[in-house]
Amino acid sequence: MRWSRLLVPTLREDPAEAEIASHRLMLRAGLIRRVAAGIYEWLPLGRRAVAKVEAIVREEMNRKGGQEVGLPIVQPAELWRETGRWAEYGEEMWRLRDRHGREYCLGPTHEEIITDLVRATVNSYRQLPLLLYQIQNKYRDEIRPRFGVMRAREFVMKDAYSFDADVEGMERSYAAMDDAYRRIFSRCGLVFRAVAADPGAIGGSGTHEFMALADYGEALIVYCDACGYAANVEKATNRLAPASDEEPRPLEKRPTPGIRTIAELAEATGIPADRQIKILFYWAIRENEEPELVAALVRGDRELNEVKLKNATGALEVRMADREDVLRVAGVPTGSAGPVGLRGVRVLADEEVMALRNTVCGANEEDYHLFNVNPGRDFVPDQVTDLRTVGEGDACPQCGTPMASARGIEVGQIFKLWTKYSEALGCTFKDADGQERPMLMGCYGIGVTRTVAAVIEQHHDERGIIWPMSVAPYHAVVVPVNIRDDAQRDVAERVYRELLDAGVEAVLDDRDERPGVKFNDADLIGFPLRVTVGPRGLAEGRVEITERATGATESVPIDEAARTVAQKVQAALDELNRRDGSLGKRQA
Repeated sequence: MRWSRLLVPTLREDPAEAEIASHRLMLRAGLIRRVAAGIYEWLPLGRRAVAKVEAIVREEMNRKGGQEVGLPIVQPAELWRETGRWAEYGEEMWRLRDRHGREYCLGPTHEEIITDLVRATVNSYRQLPLLLYQIQNKYRDEIRPRFGVMRAREFVMKDAYSFDADVEGMERSYAAMDDAYRRIFSRCGLVFRAVAADPGAIGGSGTHEFMALADYGEALIVYCDACGYAANVEKATNRLAPASDEEPRPLEKRPTPGIRTIAELAEATGIPADRQIKILFYWAIRENEEPELVAALVRGDRELNEVKLKNATGALEVRMADREDVLRVAGVPTGSAGPVGLRGVRVLADEEVMALRNTVCGANEEDYHLFNVNPGRDFVPDQVTDLRTVGEGDACPQCGTPMASARGIEVGQIFKLWTKYSEALGCTFKDADGQERPMLMGCYGIGVTRTVAAVIEQHHDERGIIWPMSVAPYHAVVVPVNIRDDAQRDVAERVYRELLDAGVEAVLDDRDERPGVKFNDADLIGFPLRVTVGPRGLAEGRVEITERATGATESVPIDEAARTVAQKVQAALDELNRRDGSLGKRQA
Protein backbone atom coordinates (compact mmCIF):
# COMPACT_ATOMS: atom_id res chain seq x y z
CA MET A 1 0.00 0.00 0.00
CA ARG A 2 1.23 3.48 -0.91
CA TRP A 3 0.83 6.05 1.82
CA SER A 4 -0.59 8.52 -0.69
CA ARG A 5 -3.53 6.13 -1.19
CA LEU A 6 -3.95 5.14 2.44
CA LEU A 7 -6.75 6.63 4.54
CA VAL A 8 -4.84 7.43 7.73
CA PRO A 9 -5.90 10.77 9.28
CA THR A 10 -3.21 11.10 11.95
CA LEU A 11 -3.52 13.79 14.60
CA ARG A 12 -0.67 15.86 16.01
CA GLU A 13 -2.37 16.66 19.34
CA ASP A 14 -4.01 14.42 21.91
CA PRO A 15 -7.83 14.45 21.58
CA ALA A 16 -9.54 16.02 24.59
CA GLU A 17 -11.96 13.09 24.90
CA ALA A 18 -9.20 10.46 25.32
CA GLU A 19 -8.58 9.35 28.92
CA ILE A 20 -6.13 6.46 28.49
CA ALA A 21 -3.17 5.67 26.24
CA SER A 22 -4.90 3.19 23.94
CA HIS A 23 -7.83 5.53 23.28
CA ARG A 24 -5.52 8.47 22.67
CA LEU A 25 -3.22 6.58 20.31
CA MET A 26 -6.00 4.85 18.38
CA LEU A 27 -7.47 8.26 17.57
CA ARG A 28 -4.12 9.93 16.88
CA ALA A 29 -2.84 7.09 14.68
CA GLY A 30 -6.01 7.07 12.60
CA LEU A 31 -7.22 3.62 13.64
CA ILE A 32 -10.70 4.74 14.73
CA ARG A 33 -13.00 7.73 14.51
CA ARG A 34 -15.72 8.59 17.03
CA VAL A 35 -19.28 8.78 15.69
CA ALA A 36 -21.19 9.01 18.98
CA ALA A 37 -20.63 8.08 22.61
CA GLY A 38 -19.35 4.50 22.62
CA ILE A 39 -19.67 4.09 18.84
CA TYR A 40 -16.63 4.19 16.54
CA GLU A 41 -15.76 3.79 12.89
CA TRP A 42 -12.83 1.47 12.25
CA LEU A 43 -10.55 2.97 9.62
CA PRO A 44 -8.27 0.85 7.40
CA LEU A 45 -5.31 0.52 9.81
CA GLY A 46 -7.57 -0.28 12.73
CA ARG A 47 -9.60 -2.74 10.72
CA ARG A 48 -6.43 -4.55 9.65
CA ALA A 49 -5.39 -4.94 13.31
CA VAL A 50 -8.84 -6.30 14.18
CA ALA A 51 -8.62 -8.73 11.26
CA LYS A 52 -5.23 -9.96 12.54
CA VAL A 53 -6.74 -10.76 15.95
CA GLU A 54 -9.72 -12.42 14.27
CA ALA A 55 -7.38 -14.59 12.19
CA ILE A 56 -5.50 -15.75 15.31
CA VAL A 57 -8.80 -16.52 17.04
CA ARG A 58 -10.04 -18.52 14.05
CA GLU A 59 -6.85 -20.54 13.83
CA GLU A 60 -6.98 -21.49 17.50
CA MET A 61 -10.71 -22.20 17.51
CA ASN A 62 -10.37 -24.40 14.44
CA ARG A 63 -7.38 -26.14 16.03
CA LYS A 64 -9.72 -27.24 18.85
CA GLY A 65 -12.37 -28.52 16.45
CA GLY A 66 -14.54 -25.40 16.42
CA GLN A 67 -16.96 -24.73 13.57
CA GLU A 68 -17.75 -21.15 12.64
CA VAL A 69 -21.38 -20.07 12.31
CA GLY A 70 -23.13 -16.77 11.74
CA LEU A 71 -25.97 -15.94 14.11
CA PRO A 72 -28.40 -13.02 13.78
CA ILE A 73 -27.76 -9.80 15.65
CA VAL A 74 -31.51 -9.11 15.88
CA GLN A 75 -32.98 -11.69 18.27
CA PRO A 76 -36.64 -12.32 19.16
CA ALA A 77 -37.72 -11.55 22.71
CA GLU A 78 -39.48 -14.92 22.99
CA LEU A 79 -36.18 -16.78 23.25
CA TRP A 80 -34.95 -14.50 26.02
CA ARG A 81 -38.24 -14.86 27.87
CA GLU A 82 -37.85 -18.65 27.82
CA THR A 83 -34.69 -18.31 29.92
CA GLY A 84 -35.99 -15.42 32.03
CA ARG A 85 -33.26 -13.09 30.86
CA TRP A 86 -35.47 -10.60 29.01
CA ALA A 87 -36.07 -8.91 32.37
CA GLU A 88 -32.90 -10.07 34.10
CA TYR A 89 -30.42 -8.62 31.61
CA GLY A 90 -31.38 -5.08 32.49
CA GLU A 91 -31.05 -1.73 30.78
CA GLU A 92 -27.87 -2.58 28.88
CA MET A 93 -29.98 -4.57 26.43
CA TRP A 94 -30.98 -2.61 23.33
CA ARG A 95 -34.64 -3.41 22.69
CA LEU A 96 -36.72 -2.65 19.61
CA ARG A 97 -40.03 -3.47 17.93
CA ASP A 98 -40.77 -4.24 14.30
CA ARG A 99 -43.65 -2.72 12.35
CA HIS A 100 -45.98 -5.40 13.72
CA GLY A 101 -45.13 -4.60 17.33
CA ARG A 102 -43.07 -7.75 17.91
CA GLU A 103 -40.20 -7.30 20.36
CA TYR A 104 -36.56 -7.93 19.57
CA CYS A 105 -33.16 -7.03 20.95
CA LEU A 106 -29.77 -6.29 19.45
CA GLY A 107 -27.73 -9.23 20.68
CA PRO A 108 -25.54 -8.41 23.68
CA THR A 109 -24.68 -12.12 23.78
CA HIS A 110 -25.95 -15.25 22.03
CA GLU A 111 -26.63 -18.05 24.54
CA GLU A 112 -30.35 -18.22 23.75
CA ILE A 113 -30.09 -18.25 20.00
CA ILE A 114 -27.23 -20.77 19.78
CA THR A 115 -29.12 -23.11 22.11
CA ASP A 116 -32.20 -22.73 19.93
CA LEU A 117 -30.11 -23.68 16.89
CA VAL A 118 -28.71 -26.81 18.55
CA ARG A 119 -32.05 -27.96 19.99
CA ALA A 120 -33.47 -27.84 16.46
CA THR A 121 -30.60 -29.71 14.77
CA VAL A 122 -28.97 -32.08 17.29
CA ASN A 123 -30.82 -34.94 18.99
CA SER A 124 -28.36 -37.80 19.58
CA TYR A 125 -25.28 -38.40 21.72
CA ARG A 126 -23.58 -39.45 18.47
CA GLN A 127 -23.61 -35.78 17.39
CA LEU A 128 -21.78 -34.67 20.52
CA PRO A 129 -19.45 -33.07 21.53
CA LEU A 130 -20.04 -29.95 19.47
CA LEU A 131 -18.15 -26.64 19.46
CA LEU A 132 -19.64 -23.73 17.52
CA TYR A 133 -18.28 -20.18 17.38
CA GLN A 134 -18.81 -16.87 15.65
CA ILE A 135 -17.06 -13.51 15.36
CA GLN A 136 -19.61 -10.75 15.23
CA ASN A 137 -20.72 -7.34 16.46
CA LYS A 138 -22.36 -7.13 19.87
CA TYR A 139 -24.49 -4.30 21.26
CA ARG A 140 -24.78 -3.15 24.86
CA ASP A 141 -26.27 0.18 25.89
CA GLU A 142 -23.54 1.07 28.36
CA ILE A 143 -24.66 3.65 30.90
CA ARG A 144 -21.25 5.31 30.68
CA PRO A 145 -19.25 4.44 27.57
CA ARG A 146 -15.60 5.35 28.07
CA PHE A 147 -12.00 4.56 27.29
CA GLY A 148 -12.66 4.34 23.56
CA VAL A 149 -13.38 0.80 22.39
CA MET A 150 -12.67 -0.63 25.85
CA ARG A 151 -16.22 0.07 27.01
CA ALA A 152 -18.19 0.71 23.85
CA ARG A 153 -21.81 0.26 22.85
CA GLU A 154 -20.90 -1.60 19.68
CA PHE A 155 -17.94 -3.98 19.59
CA VAL A 156 -16.63 -7.12 17.92
CA MET A 157 -16.64 -10.29 19.96
CA LYS A 158 -15.84 -13.94 19.43
CA ASP A 159 -18.29 -16.15 21.26
CA ALA A 160 -18.07 -19.94 21.26
CA TYR A 161 -20.37 -22.57 22.76
CA SER A 162 -19.69 -26.19 23.60
CA PHE A 163 -22.32 -28.91 23.90
CA ASP A 164 -21.48 -32.17 25.65
CA ALA A 165 -23.22 -35.33 26.79
CA ASP A 166 -21.70 -35.52 30.27
CA VAL A 167 -19.73 -33.62 32.89
CA GLU A 168 -16.44 -35.16 31.83
CA GLY A 169 -17.01 -33.94 28.28
CA MET A 170 -17.88 -30.43 29.45
CA GLU A 171 -14.71 -30.32 31.56
CA ARG A 172 -12.63 -31.39 28.53
CA SER A 173 -14.23 -28.67 26.41
CA TYR A 174 -13.57 -26.09 29.12
CA ALA A 175 -9.93 -27.16 29.40
CA ALA A 176 -9.54 -27.03 25.61
CA MET A 177 -10.85 -23.47 25.52
CA ASP A 178 -8.60 -22.47 28.42
CA ASP A 179 -5.64 -23.72 26.40
CA ALA A 180 -6.86 -21.99 23.22
CA TYR A 181 -7.29 -18.68 25.03
CA ARG A 182 -3.79 -18.83 26.46
CA ARG A 183 -2.42 -19.40 22.97
CA ILE A 184 -4.53 -16.60 21.47
CA PHE A 185 -3.50 -13.95 23.97
CA SER A 186 0.13 -15.07 23.95
CA ARG A 187 0.22 -14.85 20.14
CA CYS A 188 -1.27 -11.35 20.37
CA GLY A 189 1.69 -10.32 22.52
CA LEU A 190 -0.27 -9.83 25.75
CA VAL A 191 0.87 -10.41 29.31
CA PHE A 192 -2.16 -11.77 31.15
CA ARG A 193 -3.54 -13.72 34.09
CA ALA A 194 -6.44 -16.16 34.13
CA VAL A 195 -8.46 -15.41 37.27
CA ALA A 196 -11.55 -16.84 38.94
CA ALA A 197 -14.52 -14.56 38.31
CA ASP A 198 -18.22 -13.99 38.85
CA PRO A 199 -20.40 -15.19 35.93
CA GLY A 200 -22.68 -12.15 36.04
CA ALA A 201 -25.67 -12.10 33.69
CA ILE A 202 -24.38 -15.10 31.69
CA GLY A 203 -24.95 -17.40 34.66
CA GLY A 204 -23.67 -20.88 35.35
CA SER A 205 -20.80 -21.57 37.72
CA GLY A 206 -17.09 -22.10 37.33
CA THR A 207 -15.73 -19.23 35.26
CA HIS A 208 -12.39 -17.57 34.59
CA GLU A 209 -11.54 -14.19 33.14
CA PHE A 210 -8.41 -13.52 31.14
CA MET A 211 -7.03 -10.21 32.33
CA ALA A 212 -4.43 -8.27 30.33
CA LEU A 213 -2.38 -6.50 32.98
CA ALA A 214 -2.36 -2.71 32.62
CA ASP A 215 -1.93 0.24 34.96
CA TYR A 216 -5.22 1.73 33.83
CA GLY A 217 -7.21 -1.57 33.94
CA GLU A 218 -10.81 -1.20 35.09
CA ALA A 219 -10.76 -4.49 37.00
CA LEU A 220 -8.76 -5.21 40.14
CA ILE A 221 -7.40 -8.71 40.65
CA VAL A 222 -5.65 -10.36 43.57
CA TYR A 223 -3.24 -13.25 43.15
CA CYS A 224 -0.84 -15.48 45.01
CA ASP A 225 2.54 -16.22 43.45
CA ALA A 226 3.13 -19.04 45.93
CA CYS A 227 0.29 -21.33 44.81
CA GLY A 228 -1.17 -19.67 41.69
CA TYR A 229 -4.53 -18.58 43.12
CA ALA A 230 -5.93 -15.57 41.24
CA ALA A 231 -9.36 -13.96 41.17
CA ASN A 232 -11.21 -10.84 40.22
CA VAL A 233 -12.11 -8.88 43.37
CA GLU A 234 -15.79 -9.51 42.56
CA LYS A 235 -15.09 -13.18 43.23
CA ALA A 236 -11.92 -13.23 45.34
CA THR A 237 -11.92 -14.44 48.91
CA ASN A 238 -9.27 -14.89 51.57
CA ARG A 239 -8.35 -17.30 54.33
CA LEU A 240 -10.22 -16.42 57.50
CA ALA A 241 -8.22 -15.61 60.61
CA PRO A 242 -9.01 -17.78 63.65
CA ALA A 243 -11.90 -16.53 65.75
CA SER A 244 -10.90 -14.52 68.78
CA ASP A 245 -10.73 -16.52 72.04
CA GLU A 246 -11.38 -13.39 74.09
CA GLU A 247 -13.90 -13.88 76.88
CA PRO A 248 -17.23 -12.14 76.15
CA ARG A 249 -17.89 -9.09 78.31
CA PRO A 250 -21.28 -7.63 79.31
CA LEU A 251 -23.05 -5.62 76.60
CA GLU A 252 -22.91 -1.86 77.20
CA LYS A 253 -24.74 1.07 75.66
CA ARG A 254 -22.75 4.29 75.64
CA PRO A 255 -23.43 7.82 74.34
CA THR A 256 -21.41 8.74 71.23
CA PRO A 257 -22.64 12.23 70.33
CA GLY A 258 -21.95 13.36 66.77
CA ILE A 259 -20.21 10.13 65.77
CA ARG A 260 -21.49 8.77 62.46
CA THR A 261 -18.60 6.89 60.83
CA ILE A 262 -16.23 4.01 61.56
CA ALA A 263 -13.25 6.38 61.45
CA GLU A 264 -14.83 8.84 63.89
CA LEU A 265 -15.65 6.04 66.30
CA ALA A 266 -12.10 4.67 66.10
CA GLU A 267 -10.65 8.11 66.82
CA ALA A 268 -13.01 8.78 69.72
CA THR A 269 -12.72 5.38 71.43
CA GLY A 270 -9.38 3.94 70.30
CA ILE A 271 -11.16 0.82 69.05
CA PRO A 272 -9.70 0.08 65.59
CA ALA A 273 -11.88 -0.35 62.53
CA ASP A 274 -11.16 -4.08 62.33
CA ARG A 275 -12.81 -4.48 65.76
CA GLN A 276 -16.02 -2.74 64.67
CA ILE A 277 -19.12 -3.82 62.72
CA LYS A 278 -20.13 -1.79 59.68
CA ILE A 279 -23.79 -1.98 58.63
CA LEU A 280 -25.00 -1.01 55.16
CA PHE A 281 -28.57 -0.99 53.90
CA TYR A 282 -29.50 -1.99 50.34
CA TRP A 283 -32.59 -2.55 48.28
CA ALA A 284 -32.59 -6.05 46.77
CA ILE A 285 -34.53 -5.76 43.51
CA ARG A 286 -36.12 -8.83 41.91
CA GLU A 287 -38.39 -9.36 38.94
CA ASN A 288 -42.11 -8.91 39.67
CA GLU A 289 -41.48 -8.39 43.40
CA GLU A 290 -41.46 -5.42 45.72
CA PRO A 291 -37.88 -4.35 46.54
CA GLU A 292 -36.63 -5.81 49.82
CA LEU A 293 -34.56 -3.80 52.26
CA VAL A 294 -31.60 -5.84 53.53
CA ALA A 295 -28.83 -5.06 55.99
CA ALA A 296 -25.28 -6.19 55.17
CA LEU A 297 -22.64 -6.50 57.90
CA VAL A 298 -18.90 -6.36 57.25
CA ARG A 299 -15.93 -5.70 59.46
CA GLY A 300 -15.30 -1.99 59.94
CA ASP A 301 -12.10 -1.95 57.87
CA ARG A 302 -13.70 -3.79 54.95
CA GLU A 303 -15.58 -2.62 51.88
CA LEU A 304 -18.81 -4.42 50.99
CA ASN A 305 -18.67 -6.35 47.71
CA GLU A 306 -21.95 -5.51 45.96
CA VAL A 307 -21.63 -8.40 43.49
CA LYS A 308 -21.38 -10.86 46.36
CA LEU A 309 -24.36 -9.21 48.06
CA LYS A 310 -26.42 -9.44 44.87
CA ASN A 311 -25.61 -13.14 44.54
CA ALA A 312 -26.32 -13.81 48.21
CA THR A 313 -29.76 -12.17 48.03
CA GLY A 314 -30.65 -13.69 44.66
CA ALA A 315 -31.47 -10.21 43.38
CA LEU A 316 -31.26 -8.90 39.83
CA GLU A 317 -29.74 -5.73 41.26
CA VAL A 318 -28.81 -4.22 44.61
CA ARG A 319 -29.04 -0.49 45.20
CA MET A 320 -27.93 1.39 48.30
CA ALA A 321 -30.86 2.70 50.34
CA ASP A 322 -30.88 6.31 51.44
CA ARG A 323 -31.22 7.53 55.02
CA GLU A 324 -34.92 8.36 54.67
CA ASP A 325 -35.81 4.90 53.33
CA VAL A 326 -33.96 3.16 56.16
CA LEU A 327 -35.66 5.33 58.76
CA ARG A 328 -39.09 4.74 57.16
CA VAL A 329 -38.79 0.95 56.73
CA ALA A 330 -36.49 -0.12 59.58
CA GLY A 331 -37.03 2.77 61.96
CA VAL A 332 -33.32 3.28 62.63
CA PRO A 333 -30.89 6.13 61.87
CA THR A 334 -28.17 4.99 59.47
CA GLY A 335 -25.32 6.73 61.32
CA SER A 336 -26.11 4.86 64.53
CA ALA A 337 -27.62 1.63 63.16
CA GLY A 338 -26.59 -1.87 64.18
CA PRO A 339 -27.75 -5.48 64.06
CA VAL A 340 -28.66 -5.87 67.75
CA GLY A 341 -32.43 -5.65 68.06
CA LEU A 342 -32.87 -4.76 64.40
CA ARG A 343 -36.36 -5.78 63.27
CA GLY A 344 -38.16 -6.15 59.97
CA VAL A 345 -34.98 -6.33 57.88
CA ARG A 346 -33.13 -9.40 56.62
CA VAL A 347 -29.59 -9.32 57.98
CA LEU A 348 -26.66 -10.81 56.08
CA ALA A 349 -23.30 -11.01 57.86
CA ASP A 350 -19.87 -11.53 56.43
CA GLU A 351 -17.97 -14.50 57.85
CA GLU A 352 -15.33 -12.22 59.42
CA VAL A 353 -18.00 -10.44 61.46
CA MET A 354 -18.96 -13.69 63.17
CA ALA A 355 -15.36 -14.15 64.38
CA LEU A 356 -15.32 -10.82 66.27
CA ARG A 357 -15.52 -10.65 70.05
CA ASN A 358 -16.46 -7.68 72.23
CA THR A 359 -16.93 -5.54 69.15
CA VAL A 360 -18.77 -2.25 68.61
CA CYS A 361 -21.79 -1.32 66.49
CA GLY A 362 -24.58 1.24 66.35
CA ALA A 363 -27.33 1.03 68.97
CA ASN A 364 -30.17 1.91 66.56
CA GLU A 365 -30.56 5.13 68.50
CA GLU A 366 -29.16 8.51 67.48
CA ASP A 367 -25.84 9.31 69.21
CA TYR A 368 -25.49 5.88 70.89
CA HIS A 369 -23.36 2.79 70.20
CA LEU A 370 -23.23 -0.67 71.73
CA PHE A 371 -19.93 -1.96 73.14
CA ASN A 372 -18.87 -5.55 73.87
CA VAL A 373 -21.17 -6.86 71.16
CA ASN A 374 -20.71 -10.58 70.52
CA PRO A 375 -22.22 -12.08 67.34
CA GLY A 376 -24.21 -15.21 68.10
CA ARG A 377 -24.94 -13.99 71.63
CA ASP A 378 -26.31 -10.50 71.00
CA PHE A 379 -27.63 -11.02 67.48
CA VAL A 380 -28.04 -13.89 65.03
CA PRO A 381 -28.00 -12.90 61.34
CA ASP A 382 -30.38 -14.48 58.86
CA GLN A 383 -27.48 -15.47 56.61
CA VAL A 384 -23.70 -15.77 57.03
CA THR A 385 -21.70 -15.61 53.81
CA ASP A 386 -18.73 -13.96 52.09
CA LEU A 387 -19.61 -10.29 51.54
CA ARG A 388 -16.21 -8.61 51.79
CA THR A 389 -13.90 -7.13 49.18
CA VAL A 390 -10.43 -8.58 49.62
CA GLY A 391 -7.23 -6.93 48.51
CA GLU A 392 -3.46 -6.83 48.63
CA GLY A 393 -1.98 -8.33 51.77
CA ASP A 394 -4.95 -10.56 52.57
CA ALA A 395 -4.14 -14.22 53.16
CA CYS A 396 -4.49 -16.50 50.15
CA PRO A 397 -7.49 -18.81 50.65
CA GLN A 398 -5.50 -21.80 49.37
CA CYS A 399 -2.11 -21.46 51.07
CA GLY A 400 -2.31 -18.47 53.43
CA THR A 401 0.45 -16.45 51.76
CA PRO A 402 -0.20 -12.67 51.61
CA MET A 403 -1.64 -11.88 48.20
CA ALA A 404 -0.60 -9.18 45.72
CA SER A 405 -2.91 -7.11 43.53
CA ALA A 406 -2.86 -5.70 40.02
CA ARG A 407 -5.18 -3.95 37.60
CA GLY A 408 -6.27 -5.62 34.43
CA ILE A 409 -8.37 -5.37 31.28
CA GLU A 410 -10.78 -8.24 30.75
CA VAL A 411 -10.12 -9.55 27.24
CA GLY A 412 -11.83 -12.93 27.53
CA GLN A 413 -13.95 -15.09 29.79
CA ILE A 414 -14.86 -18.78 29.82
CA PHE A 415 -17.93 -20.21 31.58
CA LYS A 416 -19.30 -23.58 32.60
CA LEU A 417 -23.00 -23.12 31.91
CA TRP A 418 -23.96 -26.68 32.91
CA THR A 419 -27.67 -27.06 31.98
CA LYS A 420 -28.83 -23.48 32.69
CA TYR A 421 -29.86 -22.83 29.08
CA SER A 422 -30.39 -26.37 27.81
CA GLU A 423 -33.01 -27.07 30.50
CA ALA A 424 -34.75 -23.72 30.06
CA LEU A 425 -34.90 -24.11 26.27
CA GLY A 426 -35.39 -27.87 26.04
CA CYS A 427 -32.05 -28.54 24.33
CA THR A 428 -31.86 -32.30 24.87
CA PHE A 429 -30.35 -35.41 23.31
CA LYS A 430 -30.97 -39.14 23.50
CA ASP A 431 -28.19 -41.09 25.18
CA ALA A 432 -27.03 -44.62 24.29
CA ASP A 433 -29.97 -46.05 26.28
CA GLY A 434 -32.51 -43.87 24.48
CA GLN A 435 -33.03 -41.63 27.52
CA GLU A 436 -33.56 -37.93 26.87
CA ARG A 437 -31.14 -35.68 28.76
CA PRO A 438 -30.22 -31.98 28.70
CA MET A 439 -26.90 -31.10 27.10
CA LEU A 440 -24.11 -29.69 29.23
CA MET A 441 -22.90 -26.38 27.88
CA GLY A 442 -19.92 -24.05 28.05
CA CYS A 443 -19.61 -20.48 26.82
CA TYR A 444 -16.38 -18.76 25.76
CA GLY A 445 -16.04 -15.09 24.82
CA ILE A 446 -13.21 -12.88 23.56
CA GLY A 447 -13.52 -9.14 23.10
CA VAL A 448 -11.76 -8.81 19.76
CA THR A 449 -11.78 -5.02 19.48
CA ARG A 450 -11.01 -4.74 23.20
CA THR A 451 -8.01 -7.04 22.67
CA VAL A 452 -6.64 -4.62 20.07
CA ALA A 453 -6.91 -1.78 22.60
CA ALA A 454 -5.36 -3.93 25.34
CA VAL A 455 -2.38 -4.68 23.08
CA ILE A 456 -1.82 -0.95 22.60
CA GLU A 457 -2.25 -0.31 26.32
CA GLN A 458 0.62 -2.72 27.00
CA HIS A 459 2.74 -1.81 23.96
CA HIS A 460 3.36 1.92 23.53
CA ASP A 461 5.75 4.70 24.45
CA GLU A 462 5.73 8.50 24.35
CA ARG A 463 6.07 8.44 20.54
CA GLY A 464 3.22 6.08 19.76
CA ILE A 465 2.19 2.44 19.34
CA ILE A 466 4.66 -0.46 19.39
CA TRP A 467 2.79 -3.27 17.66
CA PRO A 468 3.67 -6.92 18.21
CA MET A 469 4.32 -8.33 14.74
CA SER A 470 1.31 -10.66 14.85
CA VAL A 471 -1.32 -7.91 15.10
CA ALA A 472 0.46 -4.99 13.40
CA PRO A 473 -1.64 -3.52 10.58
CA TYR A 474 1.50 -3.67 8.39
CA HIS A 475 4.85 -5.28 9.13
CA ALA A 476 7.08 -2.58 7.66
CA VAL A 477 7.18 0.89 6.17
CA VAL A 478 9.66 2.00 3.51
CA VAL A 479 10.65 5.66 3.99
CA PRO A 480 12.61 7.51 1.32
CA VAL A 481 14.03 10.60 3.02
CA ASN A 482 13.33 12.71 -0.10
CA ILE A 483 10.78 11.27 -2.51
CA ARG A 484 11.78 13.91 -5.13
CA ASP A 485 15.28 12.45 -5.35
CA ASP A 486 15.23 10.00 -8.26
CA ALA A 487 17.77 7.60 -6.74
CA GLN A 488 16.00 7.43 -3.40
CA ARG A 489 12.60 7.03 -5.04
CA ASP A 490 13.82 4.24 -7.36
CA VAL A 491 15.48 2.26 -4.54
CA ALA A 492 12.46 2.71 -2.27
CA GLU A 493 10.17 1.44 -5.04
CA ARG A 494 12.45 -1.54 -5.62
CA VAL A 495 12.67 -2.50 -1.92
CA TYR A 496 8.91 -2.05 -1.56
CA ARG A 497 8.16 -4.41 -4.48
CA GLU A 498 10.64 -6.98 -3.19
CA LEU A 499 9.06 -6.85 0.26
CA LEU A 500 5.64 -7.56 -1.23
CA ASP A 501 7.07 -10.43 -3.28
CA ALA A 502 8.61 -11.84 -0.07
CA GLY A 503 5.20 -11.85 1.63
CA VAL A 504 5.88 -8.85 3.85
CA GLU A 505 2.94 -6.52 4.44
CA ALA A 506 4.48 -3.15 3.66
CA VAL A 507 3.66 0.52 3.12
CA LEU A 508 5.67 2.84 0.89
CA ASP A 509 5.72 6.36 2.29
CA ASP A 510 5.61 8.19 -1.04
CA ARG A 511 4.50 11.51 0.45
CA ASP A 512 6.38 14.71 -0.31
CA GLU A 513 6.90 15.50 3.37
CA ARG A 514 9.83 16.41 5.59
CA PRO A 515 11.75 13.40 6.99
CA GLY A 516 10.77 14.30 10.56
CA VAL A 517 7.08 14.15 9.69
CA LYS A 518 7.51 10.72 8.08
CA PHE A 519 9.52 9.31 10.97
CA ASN A 520 7.09 10.68 13.56
CA ASP A 521 4.12 9.18 11.73
CA ALA A 522 5.89 5.82 11.42
CA ASP A 523 6.54 5.81 15.17
CA LEU A 524 3.01 6.96 16.00
CA ILE A 525 1.39 4.21 13.91
CA GLY A 526 3.90 1.71 15.23
CA PHE A 527 5.19 -0.17 12.18
CA PRO A 528 7.41 -2.89 13.71
CA LEU A 529 10.13 -2.27 11.08
CA ARG A 530 11.17 0.84 9.16
CA VAL A 531 13.37 0.73 6.07
CA THR A 532 14.98 4.13 5.54
CA VAL A 533 16.34 5.06 2.14
CA GLY A 534 18.63 8.08 2.51
CA PRO A 535 21.47 9.78 0.64
CA ARG A 536 24.28 8.66 2.97
CA GLY A 537 23.28 5.01 2.80
CA LEU A 538 22.75 5.05 -0.93
CA ALA A 539 26.27 6.40 -1.44
CA GLU A 540 27.42 3.04 -0.02
CA GLY A 541 24.66 0.97 -1.66
CA ARG A 542 22.88 0.38 1.65
CA VAL A 543 19.61 1.10 3.47
CA GLU A 544 18.81 1.18 7.20
CA ILE A 545 16.39 -1.16 8.98
CA THR A 546 15.10 0.13 12.34
CA GLU A 547 13.13 -1.89 14.89
CA ARG A 548 10.34 0.13 16.48
CA ALA A 549 10.38 -1.82 19.75
CA THR A 550 14.09 -1.43 20.53
CA GLY A 551 15.23 1.42 18.28
CA ALA A 552 18.05 -0.82 17.04
CA THR A 553 19.20 0.13 13.53
CA GLU A 554 21.02 -2.12 11.08
CA SER A 555 22.64 -1.05 7.80
CA VAL A 556 22.26 -3.68 5.05
CA PRO A 557 23.01 -3.83 1.31
CA ILE A 558 20.07 -2.88 -0.88
CA ASP A 559 20.02 -6.36 -2.42
CA GLU A 560 19.58 -7.95 1.05
CA ALA A 561 16.98 -5.53 2.47
CA ALA A 562 13.82 -7.45 1.58
CA ARG A 563 15.25 -10.80 2.68
CA THR A 564 16.48 -9.33 5.98
CA VAL A 565 13.10 -7.74 6.72
CA ALA A 566 11.26 -10.95 5.82
CA GLN A 567 13.50 -12.93 8.18
CA LYS A 568 12.90 -10.46 11.00
CA VAL A 569 9.14 -10.63 10.44
CA GLN A 570 9.13 -14.43 10.48
CA ALA A 571 11.40 -14.60 13.54
CA ALA A 572 9.08 -12.24 15.44
CA LEU A 573 6.00 -14.27 14.48
CA ASP A 574 7.72 -17.53 15.47
CA GLU A 575 8.67 -16.06 18.83
CA LEU A 576 5.07 -14.97 19.52
CA ASN A 577 3.85 -18.46 18.59
CA ARG A 578 6.26 -19.97 21.12
CA ARG A 579 5.80 -17.53 23.99
CA ASP A 580 3.56 -17.97 27.01
CA GLY A 581 2.25 -14.61 28.16
CA SER A 582 0.38 -16.11 31.09
CA LEU A 583 1.42 -15.15 34.62
CA GLY A 584 0.65 -17.71 37.29
CA LYS A 585 -0.47 -21.30 37.14
CA ARG A 586 -3.55 -22.66 35.43
CA GLN A 587 -6.57 -22.66 37.72
CA ALA A 588 -8.33 -25.96 38.28
